[in-house]
Amino acid sequence: AGAREVTILSIQEQQGLRIAALQILFQEQTPKGLRRRYVMEQQAWQLQPSGWHILASSRSAVMKIRPPAKLDPHLYEKDTDARVDIAQAVKKAAAEHKRVILVFGGNWCYDCHVLETALHEPDVAPAARHFEWVHVDIGDNGKKNGDLVAKYRIPIEKGVPALAVLSGTGALLYSDQHGEFEKARAMDPDDVIAFLNKWSK
Repeated sequence: AGAREVTILSIQEQQGLRIAALQILFQEQTPKGLRRRYVMEQQAWQLQPSGWHILASSRSAVMKIRPPAKLDPHLYEKDTDARVDIAQAVKKAAAEHKRVILVFGGNWCYDCHVLETALHEPDVAPAARHFEWVHVDIGDNGKKNGDLVAKYRIPIEKGVPALAVLSGTGALLYSDQHGEFEKARAMDPDDVIAFLNKWSK
């Protein structure tokens, strides 16, 4: 493993203790090369006569995708017209010889935010740039944009985020039939990269 980088996410006062939330970033050698890995740690500190002492700490399991620092309330814009967004993305994709990826989900969906975070990570971002991305809001009850869910054959009942890949002419090339991205937090970035590389051509 490479050098570690520790980021303090928050410090809160609770019952005379300071509770610190940390993110630990390190690199791990994999068959695909060095890859980033993350551990979340929580520490409880108490001020004693000799100074601050750590009383307890807990760590998450090693995560391959960085948890989002906060959920973006504008990831899925409530007032946008997804049909217009898709038409614009297809037009741009055609001009730039790209494809389009539709990401069905909602702001309430934690794994939608995890996937979005992964797409901006240094390992994944170069592959993600081969596409125009459109977020299609399914609403709080999963009923919004039902015509698009049907058109692009997305089985919402299997969870979101769910992806569809379109050609530069808007033709459907792929739709997520088995909830492949629904547990984005447990995915390996290399699987995301492989998916993007497969559908970028």
